[in-house]
Amino acid sequence: MDTFAGRLDSGWEWCSAAIEEAQEGRWVRDAVERQVMKDIGSATNPLHGGRMAPFTEDSWHVRFGRIANWAGVLRLAARAGGWVLQPVAGRRPPHSAGMAELMSGIYAVGEQGELWMKQLLKAELPPEDEIAKAEGFLTGPGSIEDLELFFYD
Repeated sequence: MDTFAGRLDSGWEWCSAAIEEAQEGRWVRDAVERQVMKDIGSATNPLHGGRMAPFTEDSWHVRFGRIANWAGVLRLAARAGGWVLQPVAGRRPPHSAGMAELMSGIYAVGEQGELWMKQLLKAELPPEDEIAKAEGFLTGPGSIEDLELFFYD
């Protein structure tokens, strides 16, 4: 089922699968993959000034935009690197997870930000706890923002 909870849970699962592959030495990032990850980090800088999520003092547009920004950056990165982003909600990651699976897991949450932006235009707001969970997935200690720390290559 393609709900926010499904996207978030599956996003973590797909990212964790790729990280585990790398930590076990079954996926060794090449120079292009390392550079793409640095570029993604630069392009998605949340500009939170060291504040911790959730960013409740920011406007809805800023909060959703910060999340949605990941989707666009990941689509561009996937196209540039020849990776194919896959839907992850309710699906298990392939046994040999790598860059495409890592990016797909993150993309699931970023794409949710785009959906929320569309809802915002219709004056519909998602539950606050969902927004906070998406922000926590992307920013803060142990989040995608710290992704580079999980790789030893």
